[in-house]
Amino acid sequence: MQQLLDLALLRSFTVVARTGSISLASLQVGRTQSALSMQMHRLEDAIGQALLHRSGSGVRLTAAGEKLLAHAESLLVRHDEILADMGGAGLKGSVSLGCPEDYSIAFLPDLLRGFCALHPDVELRMVCAPTSELRPLLHRRQLDMALVSVSDPESGEVVRKEGLVWVANEPEPAILSQSSLPLALSAPVTLDYRAACDAMEAVNRRYRVAFASNSLAGLIAIARSGHAISVLTRMAVPPDLHIVSAGLPELPTIGIALEFAELKPSSAAKALGSHIRAVLPTLQPQHASVEPALPRL
Repeated sequence: MQQLLDLALLRSFTVVARTGSISLASLQVGRTQSALSMQMHRLEDAIGQALLHRSGSGVRLTAAGEKLLAHAESLLVRHDEILADMGGAGLKGSVSLGCPEDYSIAFLPDLLRGFCALHPDVELRMVCAPTSELRPLLHRRQLDMALVSVSDPESGEVVRKEGLVWVANEPEPAILSQSSLPLALSAPVTLDYRAACDAMEAVNRRYRVAFASNSLAGLIAIARSGHAISVLTRMAVPPDLHIVSAGLPELPTIGIALEFAELKPSSAAKALGSHIRAVLPTLQPQHASVEPALPRL
């Protein structure tokens, strides 16, 4: 007799695959680790192949596991769509969204407020990390979708263009007169770090990276202290800081792109993506520190 696949096992399997950990997955599915491990063994018995490489550091998919994951996610999405359609219910499901920290502060309150009002039964999970960390999470399907920074603002996937700006505690900070300008920048792998260094080197301006961190709060704190000039996206500039243009080279405009883990996202992910594409380009700065006379980037 042909084996029938249990949708509950497949759903648990997709969570294990995304988290790479039985212990983390057990928290998400609401089962004990031993019960979840037993589910995975039952699924392997039904498939007739090993699906997971198990080690002390977690689990990773075998070749058969990778193949099953693609089928399982497609089947579960279709299953949820059928139930929603036949039941006449609103959109349900869960979506994991990643974005850099400055985007989360500048955009997410408005984006999520509107989406949650439209789709109150969709569960949202957020991950804040630099673009260099978000893309591997997408590749491993640990995120459904992510807002990421791209150097080409004209790229086809760009949803919004955002200018990078120099930021300090005063419009003309005293440290501008220093022979080697102290900068507070994100980690070297980020676009704003490279853009700042390239801009300074293009005009032969001496500088030193006095503070480097992926923490937006840390960069803002250093800028507020007056010990260094930082680089932020224009929308992320808080009201008590100033955009500095005089005496510094112009910084580029970058693109914010929306990327998905799957070619065929779930209905909930597609709905959130459509909402982001419609709303994100329209959002305006809420702070008053940007002077109208400053050149737009």
